[in-house]
Amino acid sequence: MNEINKKNDKSSWAIGGTTLIGIGVGFIFLQTSALFFVASILIGIGLGLVIAPIISSKKS
Repeated sequence: MNEINKKNDKSSWAIGGTTLIGIGVGFIFLQTSALFFVASILIGIGLGLVIAPIISSKKS
């Protein structure tokens, strides 16, 4: 991937975005259990890692 395509590729934002969503959902469940908070963060990171290559391959 050259420098021009790297600037236009926003698929790496999927990981950060879904992590933030996971943190937001985790704060809702934080009063219930701290493990739900950690699990929602890990689910957010995992979803971001799955979505990022899909977004990247559709742009190519």
